[in-house]
Amino acid sequence: MVNSMTLFDQQIAEIKISYSHKVKPSNQTKVTCSRDAYNYVASMWPDIDYKERFAMLLLSRSNKVLGLSWISQGGISGTVVDVRLIFQAALKANASSMILLHNHPSGQLEASDADLRITRKIKSGGDVLDISVLDHLIITSEKFVSLADEGLMH
Repeated sequence: MVNSMTLFDQQIAEIKISYSHKVKPSNQTKVTCSRDAYNYVASMWPDIDYKERFAMLLLSRSNKVLGLSWISQGGISGTVVDVRLIFQAALKANASSMILLHNHPSGQLEASDADLRITRKIKSGGDVLDISVLDHLIITSEKFVSLADEGLMH
């Protein structure tokens, strides 16, 4: 038996993609170095010394902050990062570049092998989409390390 339903009679999920901001470009914060990025996010980072979180700053072509996107929240020693969620947010915001950020509740600022692997994976995806991954900061409530400043963004 042939199904006589038309395309319009079928149940299909509607996909909506949106991004909105209320900050005029002249009022957007410009990021010129790793310290700027750290200063921008450290004071608003929830549970910085308690739970590991991963986020990213989305930047315009002139390195002005379009927004902060929270990607994941984990436990004391790690969090899962889904690269697809990173690029979903970056594409929605029309970001030209991004700075990755995550905290180490332990206070240790050394990048783990997993930190370096996820950075390379995201950077590779950014290369395909022409979205630059400028840096990856590991932060604590008192200090930070920049993988770009350390020469680890390869």
